[in-house]
Amino acid sequence: MPSALLIEDEATARADLRTKLAAHPDVTIVGEAATLRTARSLLGRPDYDLVFLDVQLVGGSALELAPVVRAGARVIFVTAYDSYAVRAFEINALDYLLKPVDPARLAQALQRFAAASAAEAAATELPTGPALRIDDTIYLRSGLQGRFAPLADICAIAAHDNYSEVQLADGAKVFLRKSLKAWEDTLPATHFMRVHRTQIVNLSRVTRYRRDGDERTLLYVDGAAEPIPASRYRWSDLRSRLEHSRPAS
Repeated sequence: MPSALLIEDEATARADLRTKLAAHPDVTIVGEAATLRTARSLLGRPDYDLVFLDVQLVGGSALELAPVVRAGARVIFVTAYDSYAVRAFEINALDYLLKPVDPARLAQALQRFAAASAAEAAATELPTGPALRIDDTIYLRSGLQGRFAPLADICAIAAHDNYSEVQLADGAKVFLRKSLKAWEDTLPATHFMRVHRTQIVNLSRVTRYRRDGDERTLLYVDGAAEPIPASRYRWSDLRSRLEHSRPAS
């Protein structure tokens, strides 16, 4: 029986969701919050499996709360007609609900929660999903932790068998169960290029490059401590893109 938290700053919306959840007696509401501060404290509890999380709260954006959600808990976002948020959640979230919450969509979201809980091991992989845009925000989940990041802040992605290591502009690295091929299939080709068998680079994050004595190309990328080597046979295409058509971030 899942235990749920309701984090919603509108009392009427919170009451509406509470009423509609009453039609699902297997879900137990164990806590409610209306502000970012109260929600942060509430999310420190160990006894919940599911969070209904409003996007905008008193005190700031609910996206700030992602890092403090209990490990293993699932989040269903609740939002008004915010195209930016909806786009991000379509790609990354377990599910999202538009206000006012439709009972049928609520039931569907709870079904997804049940399916995700039954396949927890598979849930650690970031879904391939639809094609990404450079202005998208994505959720990077690594094991039982995760963070939101603008796609433009992904500087490079390195392959590790069926896993990948994402290098972010702030220097952080996130290790994901997602192959380089899966990334390549969804990243916007206007910005990202596979420069090596094991590396994808955001060309708009390349600060400079140089050729060494072995005619290798070394790319210096935001956030990366070491230069990233590019394959020789990709040099012609890479040079053209870097010098003539490198997109702005």
